[in-house]
Amino acid sequence: MITHSRILAAQRRSPRSAAALDYWYRLMRRGRYKNFAELRTAFGSVDKVGPLLVFNVGGNSLRLVAAVHFNTGKVFVRHVLTHAEYSTGLWKRKEGLQ
Repeated sequence: MITHSRILAAQRRSPRSAAALDYWYRLMRRGRYKNFAELRTAFGSVDKVGPLLVFNVGGNSLRLVAAVHFNTGKVFVRHVLTHAEYSTGLWKRKEGLQ
């Protein structure tokens, strides 16, 4: 897992979702997902947005945007956003998706 610091920062920013973020982190560290279909089995609320994956975390209160490289097993946490921040779409511009 790369960029664990973004998970820790999000836990400080959203203490009500800290346990959900920790659960996501542990599940990603333990899992060896070969493809999106396998990952979706573990995380029912994950969607593709361009080359990135967007996870619903904390009962729909946070969106975790990550680049998952199935071939190497590396996960790069790009953003952890509130639902409102995610909805603005500003993160897509930063990622060059718009």
